[in-house]
Amino acid sequence: MIVALNISLTISPCMMMTHSYKRNPSRISAISLAQPTTSLRRCECYDMYKEVVPFAEAWSWQKSIVEERKKLITIDEDISDSLIVLQHEPVYTLGTASSDNNLNFDVKDSPLPLYQTERGGEVTYHGPGQLVMYPLLNLRYQKMDLHWYLRALEEVVIRVLSSTFSLKASRVEGLTGVWVGDKKLAAIGIRVARWLTYHGLALNVTTDLSPFNRIIPCGIRDRGVGSIKGLLNEHSSTYDDDKLIEIAHESLLNEFCEVFQVDLFQQPVSKIKFQEK
Repeated sequence: MIVALNISLTISPCMMMTHSYKRNPSRISAISLAQPTTSLRRCECYDMYKEVVPFAEAWSWQKSIVEERKKLITIDEDISDSLIVLQHEPVYTLGTASSDNNLNFDVKDSPLPLYQTERGGEVTYHGPGQLVMYPLLNLRYQKMDLHWYLRALEEVVIRVLSSTFSLKASRVEGLTGVWVGDKKLAAIGIRVARWLTYHGLALNVTTDLSPFNRIIPCGIRDRGVGSIKGLLNEHSSTYDDDKLIEIAHESLLNEFCEVFQVDLFQQPVSKIKFQEK
């Protein structure tokens, strides 16, 4: 299970715009994801995709934004969503459904920093070369349906892999995430509080996959993990790591805008750090 909902119950399962990303109306999804709107909702983007940020710092940012947004919802002034994009320093994170049985090490002697979080799901690894997106969306302006939201996040990644890298990506019945063959390239774990989302998705682009050997990723024992770089190398396609990250990042932002029908407005990182205070 990969969802944690905090409404009345818990389920586990510079201000000036520099540029914006807009949804392409000619694109039609294979599943109905976009919700009819008369205008695209504003989404402030804190884009640190080239930076490697400690998990605890990004986690604190998210919680700070959520608490502020809750206040705005109360007075009906929640006028924009947020998106944080970054990479993390090597870290293991645990979800609400995590079990020590999926750790190939003593929890008291973890080889990497280990955090118990409030997101849904099991254990996973974050590290350099993995693009992480934390959408902080008010689902009242999308669809108040957690399963829909999970499928929408998967759709973002599926579109990136198929349209940008010509990789045949798919879902797996009964599981959450995105696979190419039997290799999982994207993990998804979310928390929802008063229909505000946080946590999100992680896509392995040029990630060193060896830290996954110390865990059972997402508690799934009969499938492996993969990366875009690894799969492209299998087809004799070679890319510079930085270029591959850049291409994947651009595609992720564009597909995110299409699926969720938002306009991204770049924000200075100093704003999110100030807001945390």
